[in-house]
Amino acid sequence: MEKLNVTVNGQLMSVDVNPAIRLVDFLRGQLLLTGTKTGCGKGECGACTVIMNGKSVTSCLIPVMRAEGAVIETIEGLAKGETLHPLQEEFIDKGAIQCGFCTPGMIMSAKALLDKDDNPSSEAVREALSGNICRCTGYVKIEEAVMAAAAKMRKGG
Repeated sequence: MEKLNVTVNGQLMSVDVNPAIRLVDFLRGQLLLTGTKTGCGKGECGACTVIMNGKSVTSCLIPVMRAEGAVIETIEGLAKGETLHPLQEEFIDKGAIQCGFCTPGMIMSAKALLDKDDNPSSEAVREALSGNICRCTGYVKIEEAVMAAAAKMRKGG
């Protein structure tokens, strides 16, 4: 076991971890943040996407000790109490959720984009989500949800 110092969803923690595990396994197994999904395990589907130090990353490819000193955001950290993040609201309102398996990763990839660009083009949204695979909805409603959330966030919502 090794000591990992990391901030997850705004909470600074120092925890003992098995250095042989992946970040996704730490988040799901040790912190019980199961919104981060385990999909392909090869960094190709985006289901495990989280934001690490301001960038969207596929947590299945990251050895847990690479998170030393990092700031990590997961889907569980977006809502403020009962108030959903605009991305979460718009994914619901626009019908961008079917089975929901890809949704946390899609939302985290979109959030990383909107944190840097509050008025992205459709092309920028598609590029930001290009590492996330949805097998149910197609991508039109997802793109519409991200664009609507960006507009809502610009208006302070």
